[in-house]
Amino acid sequence: MNIGIFIYNEVEVLDFAGPYEVFTTAARVKGRTNPDASKFFDVFLIAENEGMVSARANFNVQPHYTIQNHPNVDVLIVPGGVHNREMEKPNVIEWIAKISPNTTLTASVCTGAFLLAQAGVLQDKSCTTHWEDIPDLRAMFPTLDVKEDVPWVDNGRIVTSAGISAGIETALHLITKLAGKELAVRTARQMQYTWNNERLSY
Repeated sequence: MNIGIFIYNEVEVLDFAGPYEVFTTAARVKGRTNPDASKFFDVFLIAENEGMVSARANFNVQPHYTIQNHPNVDVLIVPGGVHNREMEKPNVIEWIAKISPNTTLTASVCTGAFLLAQAGVLQDKSCTTHWEDIPDLRAMFPTLDVKEDVPWVDNGRIVTSAGISAGIETALHLITKLAGKELAVRTARQMQYTWNNERLSY
C-alpha cells in the first residue's frame, strides 16, 4: 500500500514527519510477525518539483518523487504549514483534485485542509484544522462544517485533522481503518506514544 505525503516549502515539519513515522513504524511492527509484510506500507514524499524542499525553520528535505512522476498513491496525506502559496498554484491544486478520487484514503493535517478545500475534495463535508486557522477556513469556505476541539474528522474516504501533533493521532486512526486497531495500538506502543485509541470516530 503506497502512502504518498505531499510536501512544499514552509511545510510544518511534524505535519509530515509524524505520519511518516507512524506508517513506517507500522510497517516494521507488522514485519516482525510477518516478514513478508515488511513493506506493507511503502511511504514516500512528493513535491511539486525536483530538488530540496525547505520546510519550516529551514528544515531541508529531499522528496522521493514529484507530482509528475510518483507511483500510484493509495493514501494521500496533505500536511499544513505556510499553505497560501500552494493554494495559488493551479498545477498543485489540479493534481490534488485529480489524484484524490482514486485513493483509498485522502487525509490532511493542520492547514492542509485548505488545500483539500481549494481542490474541491471536501465539498461541503465536515472537517477540521489547526485551532488558530478555523476562523479563516470558515470564512474562505463557508459551506464547510468546520469542527472544533477534535483531533480529526472522518468522512469515510476523507479525513482531516487538527494541528501539528494531531497528525500522529490521525495517522494511527488511518492505520486502524486500513489494517485494524491491533496494528495501530502496537504501533503507538512502539513509538511510546500515549494514544487514546477509544476515540475512533468524529
